[in-house]
Amino acid sequence: MKNTALDSTSKLIARGASAVTDAELIGIIIGSDDLARQILNACHNNLHELGKLSITDLHRFHGIGESKAAAIAAVIEIGRRRSLSDIRSRPKISSSRDAYNSIGPLLSDRHHEEFWMLMLNRANEVIERKCISVGGTSGTVVDIKLALKTAIDHRASGFIAVHNHPSGNLEPSHADIDLTDKLKTAGRMIDMPMLDHLIISERGYYSFADEGLT
Repeated sequence: MKNTALDSTSKLIARGASAVTDAELIGIIIGSDDLARQILNACHNNLHELGKLSITDLHRFHGIGESKAAAIAAVIEIGRRRSLSDIRSRPKISSSRDAYNSIGPLLSDRHHEEFWMLMLNRANEVIERKCISVGGTSGTVVDIKLALKTAIDHRASGFIAVHNHPSGNLEPSHADIDLTDKLKTAGRMIDMPMLDHLIISERGYYSFADEGLT
């Protein structure tokens, strides 16, 4: 039987990675182009949808054991981390788009809700990203005192609150609005302004600051 994964490897070596299809790249990882195409077809040939699959989800495909599932998950995570690699250079935040670019790829495809903070220095450069709480599919509980203590511990001059909506809906809930008000008030009391609150999903982001709500 013809080894299509080996053919894909030869194609990559001869022509470069850009000449290889998504299915062929995955086929190289798991040793089977046919199985890779099957997985991608189930994800509507969308790598973003593939990135949402857990190891358990991948394991449901016939021919995908734990090792191959882990290999796919590892490559997806490498891609996610690569897209965030510029964070190490302390990007300057001048707009909601800058804030989104600095953390959006990390949260856009999460299956559960997480609350993060971007800590900024006086030059509005990101000095730290920190996950404050992890919840379920419909919400997460945020301890205001813990959130502000985290910012103080990192010697932040200001912060941006960030959380994701796994549902894809970018409209803020009443709880989101209430949390924003509490964080803004608490930050003002210790002279640490909250510059924005972002809601992130696979569809993009919502900025409280852009809407005049911070």
